[in-house]
Amino acid sequence: MTAGFGTRLAEATAARGPLCLGIDPHPELLAAWGLPATSDGLAAFSDTCVSAFAGFAVVKPQVAFFEAYGSAGFAVLERTIAALRQAGVLVLADAKRGDIGSTMAAYAAAWAGDSPLAADAVTASPYLGFGSLQPLLDTAEANRRGVFVLAATSNPEGAAVQRATAADGRTVAQTIVDAAAALNRGTGPGSVGVVVGATLSDVPDLSALGGPVLVPGVGAQGGRPEALAGLGGAAAGTLLPAVSREVLRAGPDVAALRAAGERLRDAVAYLNAE
Repeated sequence: MTAGFGTRLAEATAARGPLCLGIDPHPELLAAWGLPATSDGLAAFSDTCVSAFAGFAVVKPQVAFFEAYGSAGFAVLERTIAALRQAGVLVLADAKRGDIGSTMAAYAAAWAGDSPLAADAVTASPYLGFGSLQPLLDTAEANRRGVFVLAATSNPEGAAVQRATAADGRTVAQTIVDAAAALNRGTGPGSVGVVVGATLSDVPDLSALGGPVLVPGVGAQGGRPEALAGLGGAAAGTLLPAVSREVLRAGPDVAALRAAGERLRDAVAYLNAE
């Protein structure tokens, strides 16, 4: 049987470093690479990233930038996910899906089931209630995939909800982390992770999570690679810094892209040894 996502992620980051590289084909980046803002430009951008990022542990395509091109964009995303996985890279689809009932079940089938869009893991929003994610969590578990649940994001608007205090005195963000921790308990490296922004000064307690922590915002958004140690009391080897623009700006040359990724991978390698 295929190992669970948590185990596969731990093995991949131990061997290839704790860095998640983003594929964010923003129109400005397409232009900077000399590519048109079309599905053909999207495909060329993605193919270049696949070539450059093979050999890294995790790659995170930002779904919205593919979805903007409609069915042609989704076709490019399907090919990109397949090519990355064929290269031995774990794929995290940054889809941030969240809904209720049968609609959530349909999202689960798309991103964590047998769909061509299904990746090794997917991001999800719990802000219709953590329990609303149950269809996705169940589908991911059945298919040995992972889910990264938004907990404490770095956008200023998020604080009004995420730092609000629940009836028991915990912040809403902490209740999300604790709900994920309960699912991971007793499973070894857990497959339910959380998302915590790298630029936050006040983060939830992550010490009992038992799963991975995706930390976006490293590099261009202001998060410093050397300042991540001990984030929220997270266990050694569980932090997964995510970087996109800081590396993508080095394109379109494949060797330059790879070198930029390697520099950041080396800068966060200490996280595996803490």
